[in-house]
Amino acid sequence: MDEIRTNDAPESIGPFSQAIRDGEKIYVSGQGPVHPETGDVVSDDIDKQTAQTLENIDSVLRAADCSLDDVVKATIFVTDMDNYDRINSVYSEYMSDPYPARSAVEVADLPIDIGVEIEVIASS
Repeated sequence: MDEIRTNDAPESIGPFSQAIRDGEKIYVSGQGPVHPETGDVVSDDIDKQTAQTLENIDSVLRAADCSLDDVVKATIFVTDMDNYDRINSVYSEYMSDPYPARSAVEVADLPIDIGVEIEVIASS
């Protein structure tokens, strides 16, 4: 296993890596809508939160010489399932056909005050 780390995505907020490479798989820890330079949540708007979250994931994947096109599985954690369609709309702008396998789960809370968190698995 090898740690993947970049300053172009937010620092981990706990005892975990931004991503781990295990063989040909890249496991990206849950990313949220935090701006990597300021450490601030980008907005209360779920569209902007989703876009920043996917930008952060893309930055981590690029540090592993991959991209969003290499994602094979995504898990979306959302605090309000009423935002599902809006998240899907932004998600579809970042992901390409064939889309990765995916789960979406409504959660009561996330570690910081955000509306969406996404983790992915990519194949390098």
